[in-house]
Amino acid sequence: MYVCSCFGITEAQVKQHAEDGACTPRQIASACKAGTDCGSCVRRIQALLGRGACPRRELADQGKPVLARILAKSQVPEVPKEPGIAEAA
Repeated sequence: MYVCSCFGITEAQVKQHAEDGACTPRQIASACKAGTDCGSCVRRIQALLGRGACPRRELADQGKPVLARILAKSQVPEVPKEPGIAEAA
């Protein structure tokens, strides 16, 4: 079932992001943009996240990255440089 119709995000996707460490709707938004357009899905996202303890909240409180797995999945790998080719200065 769709949670965010603006970006086509499903309940399963939100739950996967939560398993990967997203504890708040803002962290879900950072992971997949859900809740960043019209905002009508934010309450549903909150309900899916529940009110339970977040295993990574302590990291967030310390200002450390908590979505490392999500961010690592979304980053494009750097193209290796060919040996002997100098970069333009």
